[in-house]
Amino acid sequence: MNHNSFHQYTLSNGIKLLLQENHTVAIVAARIFLKNSGSRWENRENSGLFYLLSRVITKGTERYRAEEIAEKIESIGAGLSADVTNDYFSLSLKSVTADFAEIVELASEILRNPTFPTDEIDLEKKLTIQSIRSQREQPFNLAFAQLRENMYATHPYAMSVLGKEETVATLTSDDLQNLYQELFRPDNLVISISGNIDLQSAISLLEKTLGDWPNPAFAAKQLNLPQVFNQPKADCLIQDTQQSIIMLGYFAPSVYSESDFTALKLLNTYLGNGLSSRLFVELREKRGLAYDVSALYPTRRDLSQLILYIGTAPENRQIAQDGLKQEADRLVETQLTSQELQSAKNKLLGQYALSKQTNSEIAQINGLYETLGLGVDFDTKFTELVKQVSPEMIQEIAIKYITEPYLSVVGPEQNIEK
Repeated sequence: MNHNSFHQYTLSNGIKLLLQENHTVAIVAARIFLKNSGSRWENRENSGLFYLLSRVITKGTERYRAEEIAEKIESIGAGLSADVTNDYFSLSLKSVTADFAEIVELASEILRNPTFPTDEIDLEKKLTIQSIRSQREQPFNLAFAQLRENMYATHPYAMSVLGKEETVATLTSDDLQNLYQELFRPDNLVISISGNIDLQSAISLLEKTLGDWPNPAFAAKQLNLPQVFNQPKADCLIQDTQQSIIMLGYFAPSVYSESDFTALKLLNTYLGNGLSSRLFVELREKRGLAYDVSALYPTRRDLSQLILYIGTAPENRQIAQDGLKQEADRLVETQLTSQELQSAKNKLLGQYALSKQTNSEIAQINGLYETLGLGVDFDTKFTELVKQVSPEMIQEIAIKYITEPYLSVVGPEQNIEK
């Protein structure tokens, strides 16, 4: 990042502005993050609430109907959309420089005065329920849901961001309004901008559109999440599928355990990222056991998970499961060579650099680090931490986190022994 053209500024109402100037192209992108938000703020009774809010917040305000909002965006060829994950809610904006003020004004109207029209809520609920039903037909999603629920139990990470069919069906406009009133406030916002705009213009624009938005009199809500316990179990779901899905799950550090987080990101890259990864070479190329094989390690605020998975022919279920476990255990028993580790570093750092090419990507990563409380300097820090990881550190991380796994299997009955 070129820090000469990077700025931070806080408005009097607490809105945090991050600006990365980039005058090479006449385009500006922004991400507006709600710091305390995401599906981790939900419970079993209202799961899917934040996802529903993300679908309808752009579908009506005090000044504009859904069609008028869509028309305003399309008439200037801009982009405006809402998104939600486990850990945050965001609005994404993008336009040519000349139209950026107009799209920010529209975004501020959406943030400050959403109306959550009942007809739009009903439509989005139907579409969400269709998506939930569609996921239930996909073996990978079934295996992942089973693993997630077994690992996280009463923690919100156990639930899909989409929610459950029965909870989505009961959500109302009042539920959305209550969530909005609780969490949508200026001192909960980070606005990350990247593109062809200078600091004074950005400040003036935000002061004009959001500077007079007052914070409510009550203190910001605090979150008190249930503790997660490591109690590994095996679970099988009988499904008449053409392949069996096997997942091994291990609890893994949150993004705040910076050195462990970085080492495990490297380990995950080595294990499951791409055609040269260990799982792909050993289980697919050499042994022909896998239709699909990889590893996942999501970046999370709370305790995360390292997941190794393989899709295999049902008759190979047991041998593929054993192979997956052996590859995990081998990391505990045997150090990576310096060459293996360097290849993983090159791959991880190369992909990381490629993820910051566009204004939208830069606004996303700067805003996310600030939203998570890591600060934008974590961008540089992460790269330096990766470079410092040694084969000994990788093995220590494997010993620490690759213990007895949770097991989730989905496949035909004849190939699953309970």
